[in-house]
Amino acid sequence: MLRIAATRLLLAASLAAGSLAMTSAHARTGDPPAVPADGTLLSVSARAEASRVPDVASLSTGVVTQAADANAALKANSAQMAKVVAAIRAAGIAERDIQTSGISVHPQYRYGDNQPPTITGYQASNTVSIKVRDIARLGEVLDALVASGANQVNGPSFEIDRPEAVYDEARRDALELARARAEMYAKSLGMRVRRIVSISEGGGLQPPVPMMKAMAMDARMESAPVAPGETTLSASLDVVFELGN
Repeated sequence: MLRIAATRLLLAASLAAGSLAMTSAHARTGDPPAVPADGTLLSVSARAEASRVPDVASLSTGVVTQAADANAALKANSAQMAKVVAAIRAAGIAERDIQTSGISVHPQYRYGDNQPPTITGYQASNTVSIKVRDIARLGEVLDALVASGANQVNGPSFEIDRPEAVYDEARRDALELARARAEMYAKSLGMRVRRIVSISEGGGLQPPVPMMKAMAMDARMESAPVAPGETTLSASLDVVFELGN
């Protein structure tokens, strides 16, 4: 019985050791690949840009009204804002592209020397954010907003509705630039590029940068002139290459 127990204990210890060895081997699989003795690693950072004419314009618009009391200010504002929203819809802006961004009512004060401030009335405001997907009609939309009673218009800001394809172009250009630099370093050292060890997007994707370009406008146009220019997106890559003889 003693020999059987000792054998079982030895077997359990062997299995535990084998399990530990397998676990350690598995943990090492996530480590970076080993570099051959005759090789070296080269880390290259590259950044590239891609530009497109934007196809979406975002802006905010609204109404500010004043009255002697808060209720009157808000009622007047609501009535005027209803006309603005109706004009937005009539301009062909989809419901999904219309969003209320702020409603407020604030007292208006009169200040005097050595006297506490006195409320002289109230100001109400209502603002909506809209997206115009037909930029060619943006001037008409702006005119319609003002004509309907909007006395606040901010924007527009231009963007690309589906930017991923543009980012991919920037990524490809950045990768080509990194590879060209690696080839240059390798040639200078009398070596060659064997492979890419790793690629990561350094610093993430950069936000759009508007590039305004002058556009010829028809002198007969009565709508507000708009020049969307170009929007530039960029991508940065950190690429590790293996160099060798």
